[in-house]
Amino acid sequence: MSVELNHTIVLARDNRESAEFLAHVLGLEVGQEWGPFIPLALSNGVTLDFATVDHEVPLQHYAFLISEDEFDGTFRRIEEAGVSYFADPHGKQPGEINHNDGGRGMYFFDPAGHAMEVITRPYGSGGS
Repeated sequence: MSVELNHTIVLARDNRESAEFLAHVLGLEVGQEWGPFIPLALSNGVTLDFATVDHEVPLQHYAFLISEDEFDGTFRRIEEAGVSYFADPHGKQPGEINHNDGGRGMYFFDPAGHAMEVITRPYGSGGS
């Protein structure tokens, strides 16, 4: 049996603001609005469907595996936008990136308060 994640709904205070923020940071294009959703398609076929809600948005964590070149662009766009970033998920290493598993990674927050992470190597893949 083949099981793949196709899409998930990302709750936001403003679906367009959150979708456009993440699209900009990752160098992607926001899709055409579909009903209450603003979609953001990822290269592995998964779509993040951003939905506006009128209640407290519970914190979620989204991690994106990107190439070293994509990391350079993402890092540049984060710095240019003045977005705070951290080397660790607890925010104890502000303004730093990590080198877990021999790659690079960082954490930042989107406009809805979701914890976003970009990494260039999957966890447990090795490297020093």
